[in-house]
Amino acid sequence: MDHELTTKVQNWLQTPASKRDLMQGATYLLQLSGNRIMYRNISANPKRHADDIAYQLQKYLNFRIQSLTHDQVEAMQKEVDTIVAKDHLDVPVKTAAEKKAAAEEFKKGKRTDHDSLPENIQACFKNNLAILQKMRNLHTKLQLLSTKETTCPDSERYPFLKDLIALDKEYHANWKKYDEFVIETKKK
Repeated sequence: MDHELTTKVQNWLQTPASKRDLMQGATYLLQLSGNRIMYRNISANPKRHADDIAYQLQKYLNFRIQSLTHDQVEAMQKEVDTIVAKDHLDVPVKTAAEKKAAAEEFKKGKRTDHDSLPENIQACFKNNLAILQKMRNLHTKLQLLSTKETTCPDSERYPFLKDLIALDKEYHANWKKYDEFVIETKKK
């Protein structure tokens, strides 16, 4: 990504509308989009298209500013790899019998006093099974977007990585809340 062009576009957009060089804005738009037909149409009457130029440049600028670097996505991928290994998300669950066995395995974490816990604490336990399934689904999608054999842009992987990391945090927060809850005994 050309950071110099990004800076130029940002400066152009920060210039008051009445002082902007519209042909320069159209040139920036051509550089960003590569759309020569749009450039010719705008060049014919730049004043008429001033709002369009600003809108399109702002759209490209937002994308360029918000785009993540490859290093950031790689760091997130390493974090997800750790989560996958820790939570055993890479174990495939295919058949109904396997799903039932996985649910039974999950239930081994249930407290003996589970039924006497408040509803919101019991919900933590119940929600974690659904969260774990969502995490497995996201992991599967990430495997399909593997960058080893194809070129997959970081922007396509980012939402899945972000969601999986957020779900992992929620999953462990639920377990912590569930495991550490203490039932208060009434004093007489």
